[in-house]
Amino acid sequence: MAKRIWIATLTLAAGLSLLAGAAQAFDESKYPDWKGKWQRPLGERPVWVKPPDKAPLTAEYQAIFDWDVADQKAGGHGTEPSWMCLPPGMPRAMNVFEPMEIVITPKVTFVLISHIHDNRRIYTDGRDWPANADPSYFGYSIGRWIDEDGDGRYDVLEVETRNFMGPRSFDNAGIPLHADNETVIRERIYRDKQDPRVIHDEMTTIDHALTRPWTVDKTYRLTNNPEFVQNICSVGNVHVVIGKDAYFLSAEGLLMPTKKGQGPPDLRYFRQTRQ
Repeated sequence: MAKRIWIATLTLAAGLSLLAGAAQAFDESKYPDWKGKWQRPLGERPVWVKPPDKAPLTAEYQAIFDWDVADQKAGGHGTEPSWMCLPPGMPRAMNVFEPMEIVITPKVTFVLISHIHDNRRIYTDGRDWPANADPSYFGYSIGRWIDEDGDGRYDVLEVETRNFMGPRSFDNAGIPLHADNETVIRERIYRDKQDPRVIHDEMTTIDHALTRPWTVDKTYRLTNNPEFVQNICSVGNVHVVIGKDAYFLSAEGLLMPTKKGQGPPDLRYFRQTRQ
């Protein structure tokens, strides 16, 4: 019995030693303080740029975007996919539709956003690109910390993200990304030196829908309200997808068209009654 207690004591001591070592390995003072609740500037619409039609799109994808704009004006959704409660994915997630929180750990930096599955994992443990990772709306993000001013503390997080699935768009205007999903996104995330209540995300998107890499500086401001709210897209979503068409659910629970002149869905499996 005494031997068992002695072994258990050694095991517990070894476990505590490992935990203590792990705690000591993460020196928080080497990392920037990005704690808090960050949101896009008040009054800014969750679009990529203003005006949105300045994206350097190829002729093919400019035509797709022109159709998207016309369809949305007619009451449709165009190429904008999030009305179906699909994740916005990258780079759109960094429009920060809902406030975000940044959690820094030794091997992973988490970007937590209370929106349609907007959370991100940025691996900073020196790993290489995985050979068989499943594609996702947010892709696979690998980052590295940089001490840019040489003061012994990291101040910039550089990130590259790839391995995507779709459909995705840049914003709710529906600026399209290429259907091949071969997007590569590079980011420089850092705190503003003149205004510490602002974080920048200089994001460059490389995509076959674009004629050149497109760089946008997204900014986020620290808020005084620390509370986060829950956002569940499917709750209260009155949009209905049937086949390739979108419909609207009225307050009475009846199916309605979204565009003028839109026909009903295919009702071949329902018994038709004559009026």
